Amino acid sequence: MSGDPELWADAERARKLMQEKSRHERVVGSWQAILDKLEDATVALELAIEEDEVEFAEEAARAVPGIEADIARLELQTLLGGDDDACSAIVEINAGAGGTDAQDWAEMLLRMYIRWAEAAGHTVKILDRQDGEEAGIKSATLQIEGEYAFGYLRSEGGVHRLVRISPFDSQNRRQTAFAAVLAYPDVDQEIHVDIKTDDLRIDTYRSSGAGGQHVNTTDSAVRITHNPTGIVVQCQNERSQHKNKATAMKVLRARLYRYLKEEAAAAAEAKAAPKQKIEWGSQIRSYVLQPYQMVKDLRTNHETGNVTAVLDGDLNPFMKAWLSQQAGHEDASDEA
Repeated sequence: MSGDPELWADAERARKLMQEKSRHERVVGSWQAILDKLEDATVALELAIEEDEVEFAEEAARAVPGIEADIARLELQTLLGGDDDACSAIVEINAGAGGTDAQDWAEMLLRMYIRWAEAAGHTVKILDRQDGEEAGIKSATLQIEGEYAFGYLRSEGGVHRLVRISPFDSQNRRQTAFAAVLAYPDVDQEIHVDIKTDDLRIDTYRSSGAGGQHVNTTDSAVRITHNPTGIVVQCQNERSQHKNKATAMKVLRARLYRYLKEEAAAAAEAKAAPKQKIEWGSQIRSYVLQPYQMVKDLRTNHETGNVTAVLDGDLNPFMKAWLSQQAGHEDASDEA
């Protein structure tokens, strides 16, 4: 295929086909690696039986957890068939109702997604962070680079609810806090989105985040408003105003791409059947720390009592349950 001169006549088409080819090759290579591990374990087990050697049996047993984990990971990946699922992701976290508790909760979610991304082998960069007055964050924007990052993280979009005894309440009362998570495919290098300069309002302001004297004393932070849609993005992570503007444009491009796709999908679905809008208050998952411990996804009913593991980034069971549901698989919450 790559040797066909006609293919390279259209550089964009050729690039996409070669990327798709590489993804397929990696999937095939991953399955082959599993088969090789399985064959090695089988040989070790056969030797254990033939030679009556415990050492070979132990070698086979040690291989099983790794093989099972590899199979589970690839099974989950087979559910990622969306147009943008293979992309890296841009994730926004915004504190909602709940005051300081909500801002603290938003920072807990920020940590959770960083932990998940690092465990998955992805690269994480904080593009923007707006700290709360007392604790936590008002908002944050993450860039998570890695294959299929968006495919997994699109399952996290929505409102997340926390119930706990507030560490900020002098009377130790139970409080409920909300934070919203939004995920976008990082399409900066993949898709061209036409953004007219006349449609943009660009403001600069003094960064409030950490980063040294230069960041805190100059108007290096950038906020861009896309007037036709009302989308607002900002970045203050870099010392350079130029770099912050470039990063903010990257985030804007990703958000506009998803906005346009959702508009087109909504228009198509409106012709077929009415669709209930997902508003700010529609929580997708509850995290209860007191009076008992449980994390429950309200879309799939998948739940666990191991709250600590979830907050440390163990999100794959929830992601699998939601992706299975989207794919039309029955008993998604039980499978996960």
